[in-house]
Amino acid sequence: MSTGEKKKFTYYPGCSSQGSGSHLDISLRAIAPELGIEMEDINDWNCCGASVGQIEGGKLPQMALSGRNLAQAQKQGKHDIITGCAACYLNTHGTNEKIKKDVALRKSVNEALSAADLEYTEDLTVRHACEVLVNDVGIDTIKARVTNPLKGLKVAGYVGCQTVRPFAQTDAGGKYDTHDNPEFLDNFIEACGAEAVDYAPKTACCGGSVSVMSPDKTLHLIKKIVEDAVNAGADVIATPCPLCQTNVEMYQDAINKKFGTSFNIPVVFYSQIMAVAFGMDGTKDAALNQNTIRATKLEEMAKKK
Repeated sequence: MSTGEKKKFTYYPGCSSQGSGSHLDISLRAIAPELGIEMEDINDWNCCGASVGQIEGGKLPQMALSGRNLAQAQKQGKHDIITGCAACYLNTHGTNEKIKKDVALRKSVNEALSAADLEYTEDLTVRHACEVLVNDVGIDTIKARVTNPLKGLKVAGYVGCQTVRPFAQTDAGGKYDTHDNPEFLDNFIEACGAEAVDYAPKTACCGGSVSVMSPDKTLHLIKKIVEDAVNAGADVIATPCPLCQTNVEMYQDAINKKFGTSFNIPVVFYSQIMAVAFGMDGTKDAALNQNTIRATKLEEMAKKK
């Protein structure tokens, strides 16, 4: 998008935006207008079905939940749907692409939706916020908006596994990066004036929902993610994924107890970093007060804007 140009999207916040990932939602809503992105919430949206899939609710209930959001979105026009959550994107985009290609599946989903007098008939496009920033906004526009460059801040860019797999290299997913060595997050970090440290486990899995249900099984995964960031000299870990942010931040105490370590590294969202770099308020816009492990260096930078 050229300077001053705006593009409208239908925004799907997702369940995490109401709780553990509220600081992603707050900061994304803050930076979006600064980058020419207009977002209108899907009216009366619901869970994407990620949790239903984890408890073996079955494919159709999961797709019907995403299908309901798609049907609600189509009432608001033929705008692309944007979401910041990796799981929401994975489920909503995946459902959308499957029912575009499978007539029988679309019929089954619409039969389920008919109980609420809904039907999904459009072929909308579901997009991840990071892909929109890469393909529609562009790094140069992000750089141009920076008024408070984060010089001296060292950041480990932790993409996680779901944000880029399996759709980042597909036509429908925008072909905005690779699965194995994505660069978009490092580019966001450096556009904000910070240093993206060399960080090997950028696409490692944090354990996902298994970490919530049975953390002992996944603590070794999170330990590697944290340990490599600390060893690289990072001040903070940055991620686009709400579940990754929660797991990597929340389980550091448990890791310390189990392995005798002393980790205490903040885990922030890329949008929080952008909000601070854009000279916005550290609490109202960047929502840095929402982080359990406070990003004190980033907070100080926000105060110096």
